[in-house]
Amino acid sequence: MARPVMQSNSSSDSSVDAAVLWPGGIATAVVAALVALLGVLAFRWLFDVPILAPESAGAYGDADTTAYVLGTAGVALIATALLHLLLLTTPRPLVFFGWIIALATLVAVVFPFGTTSPLSQKFATATVNLFIGIAIGSLLTAVGARSVRSG
Repeated sequence: MARPVMQSNSSSDSSVDAAVLWPGGIATAVVAALVALLGVLAFRWLFDVPILAPESAGAYGDADTTAYVLGTAGVALIATALLHLLLLTTPRPLVFFGWIIALATLVAVVFPFGTTSPLSQKFATATVNLFIGIAIGSLLTAVGARSVRSG
């Protein structure tokens, strides 16, 4: 009698194509940085909410805006490295990655409410952080799925 073949979820059954994953991660970093920049500009210019810098700093803000935008790109690259590690070592890596990104995004959304900033600035920062998390999570999940080669 033949034994049923068990499907394995181990990472040894597939390989990760880094030549697909990392360019996708870099593109995600660019998109995430642009989402951050657009969010800051929208709230500062359109809604007159001075996030990350005093109102006198104008529509762009100051060096804090630059640090926020570049930091967002850095977070996307760190998320790409985490995804790569999960793809190499974890069963159901995209499920774990989704949970990690969702929880990290939730932390980023809740964190501004623990500051002494006015409520409008807290809401604005939380909203921008939410859109950044959605961008990073959705784009890298798609890139991760595309970068796995069945073996």
